[in-house]
Amino acid sequence: MTTFSERLRQLRMEARWSLAGLAQHIHYDRTSLHHFETGRRLAPLEVAVRADDVLGANGELIALWQREDAERRAAAAAHRTRAAALAMSRDLTALADLDISELQEGVEATAFDYLGNPPAPMMNRAHALRGEAFERLRSGHFRPGDRADLYVAAGRLSGVLAYALLDLGDAAEAHEHATAAGRCAEFAGDSELAAWVAGTRSLISRFQGDYGRALAFIRDGYQWVGSGHGTGEARLRCGEAQCLANLGDSRAANTALDEAESARERIRRPDSLDGLFGFSRAKQSYYAGSSLIWLQGGHDAERAEREAVTAIELWRTGPEAERSLDDERLAHIYLATARVQLDNVEGAADAIRPILSLPEEEQISWIVKRADRLAGMLSAPRYAGNRTAAETVAAINALAA
Repeated sequence: MTTFSERLRQLRMEARWSLAGLAQHIHYDRTSLHHFETGRRLAPLEVAVRADDVLGANGELIALWQREDAERRAAAAAHRTRAAALAMSRDLTALADLDISELQEGVEATAFDYLGNPPAPMMNRAHALRGEAFERLRSGHFRPGDRADLYVAAGRLSGVLAYALLDLGDAAEAHEHATAAGRCAEFAGDSELAAWVAGTRSLISRFQGDYGRALAFIRDGYQWVGSGHGTGEARLRCGEAQCLANLGDSRAANTALDEAESARERIRRPDSLDGLFGFSRAKQSYYAGSSLIWLQGGHDAERAEREAVTAIELWRTGPEAERSLDDERLAHIYLATARVQLDNVEGAADAIRPILSLPEEEQISWIVKRADRLAGMLSAPRYAGNRTAAETVAAINALAA
């Protein structure tokens, strides 16, 4: 999309004005106008108004300036939220003797709403909720019996922030929020949250490509899972499978997925909170599919295809509260990847088609990363001349742009 600076220069050149000539007419010096055209400095609104009039732009320059000003303001607001949220996570991590206040309303709703909403607004909501709790915990305004529950609330909101920042592509900040969540779980003595945090820290490390560290987080997390107590073990086993698959161990990865199935069969008590903090059957199939696509195809790709299809179907037909839109979209990419590994290019194109029209705000970092890998696979020499492969690559590149 053409920027204000670019359009200002284009219109000046079309009108055959020199820098000095236009500068004189808009009552600015030539050097400042040069900086405005090159984008080195932000032009004031009055420059846009005067230049629009002198160049006969009919409001186009003013509209471009206003759009970019709105974008700059939104980016600055998001930056302030991130900085404030990060500072609070650092405080939660450091203050081991922190007194925590009454459990805040909205934590459960946030956990469910995260599954179907873009990460940025959910980050804002989690930060606002945690801010209310943080103010009260500093003042010590809570009933004596609420201490553990309030640590869990603060930990879960920190966990939401960890997911949001990871989905926005900032793994370093996500790690800090996850660390704060882990400290809160420790102070609360909540093994369920501690196991969830271990899996989340592993997820962040996998995003960074550090599979050795990711595997260490998983294996440390096993100390927190109890027999039949929630989905924590199944989630950790699936995380282990992802690590092992990325490390090239097909046999061990498949074994971990089989152990995840056994762990699910042993569940006798449900998770205390679902949504972002649960691990549905659809999510388990999704994890299996997303693990095995990192191996060498063959039987692994066949299982990955089956599991991705299962995940998509379970989300499509299951309870709306369990439907994770970002994961469902990623499952389409994993299905397409498995099909490319099986040389089914037409099937791959069908699988990824629902992703190719996503608006920018719904293209989380995982989607961009995984779609880019798929485009690389379809660009291999073996698919040279394949029209479907070329069209799919072009569509993926357009999505990223």
